Amino acid sequence: MKKVILYIAASIDGYIARADGNVDWLDDPDYLVEGEDMGYSDFYASIDTTLMGNATYQEVLGFDVPFPYPDKKNYVFSRSKKENDENVEYISDDIVAFAKQLKTQPGKDIWLVGGGKINTIFLENGLIDQIILTLVPITLGNGIPMFQKNSIETKFSLEANKTFPNGMVQLTFNKK
Repeated sequence: MKKVILYIAASIDGYIARADGNVDWLDDPDYLVEGEDMGYSDFYASIDTTLMGNATYQEVLGFDVPFPYPDKKNYVFSRSKKENDENVEYISDDIVAFAKQLKTQPGKDIWLVGGGKINTIFLENGLIDQIILTLVPITLGNGIPMFQKNSIETKFSLEANKTFPNGMVQLTFNKK
């Protein structure tokens, strides 16, 4: 069965984006290390599907680069019916049923890109199998949390950790 992996970066105060959805703080030159992708290439090669909310998709489209996942099957969850585009297929049906069915298909693992609302739905329905969390040494003070307040308690076990010269720490957790 395919795993759903939440592969995400967060500030040390737990935010995945500014309140307006902006992730400009991830592009800070202080965090760039030449020749170091912090495991992204290996992770990206291990997946064949991405899942994200519409607000996250709109933020990705705002980057000054072409769509970053053209070789993957990409799904965007939206409450309102939207027309598919060249990058993604929109899903407005039952997110949980869709994800459960997707996990049973053959292939590589699934990247849960985010955002916070979608992450919470997946967490509360036991659909996150692994979290690869990269902590960025910055506090934002406010923003979009990785999971919404009052989400259910879920236990994970720490499987790996790695520190990088730029001060980032990557933690890999598996669902117990």
